[in-house]
Amino acid sequence: MHRDRLKNRSGNIVLSLLYFILIVSCAPTQSKNSTPYVEPSEDILRIGVSTSAPPLIYKQGKDIVGLEAELAREFADYLGKSVRFIELDWQDQIPALLNNRIDIIMSGMSITKMRQIRIAFSEPYFRTGQMALIRRKDADRYPHGYYSIFGWTLRMEIGVVKGTTGESFVKENFGRAKKIISYQTSKEAAKALAGGEIDMVIHDAPIILMLAAKNESKGLVPLPSLLTEEYLAWGVRKNDVELLQSANSFIKTYKKDSRLHEIVNRWIPLSK
Repeated sequence: MHRDRLKNRSGNIVLSLLYFILIVSCAPTQSKNSTPYVEPSEDILRIGVSTSAPPLIYKQGKDIVGLEAELAREFADYLGKSVRFIELDWQDQIPALLNNRIDIIMSGMSITKMRQIRIAFSEPYFRTGQMALIRRKDADRYPHGYYSIFGWTLRMEIGVVKGTTGESFVKENFGRAKKIISYQTSKEAAKALAGGEIDMVIHDAPIILMLAAKNESKGLVPLPSLLTEEYLAWGVRKNDVELLQSANSFIKTYKKDSRLHEIVNRWIPLSK
């Protein structure tokens, strides 16, 4: 009888463990940097952000700040809604939008043809492009921007941020590089550059300028010329026509009365 009890108890434990594993394996996965799910609401604007791109969007202590954060608060106020920032890894932004976990992406996203297949974009609010971050001692190598980089390609190790326009640009234009290394964040890429692990970082111009300012003492400087011409805008679902129209109306209004320029210039003083 004692053996039967042990046998039954062991069987129950095994079944419990199997049940637990089944629950865990079937549960929806969530990015380590994501905010818990927020129900859609007429009173809340759920904004997808990846807070690793200063000065566009980043954290200062516990607060989410930057150009996109200020515009997000202004836009929500324009709509008469409250803001709810939903933190996501960059590669999860579009899937989260399509799955209705967020209402809009306001996270320094540039308009590309591939992204336009999946989502709709507002009118652009800022002209930008890709820019290179290098070590000051190497500046003489690149007097002609893009063409100088192209000339050194075979001998270069280039850092990019995973899943970004910069990564696609480097693979298309400098695919013959000795090595292309993808990092999770621009901060990691800059650290590798300062440490001599790579020769250059190519990323969005506002972020490169911020990295140069933060790492000036480490000898990092930007190449002044843009490598591409791109436009930042906000992403919405294609069937969310009302929100898209509201976003375009907001941008048009803020451009007309110069408030947009004032906000952009506060975060990116070099903008024109």
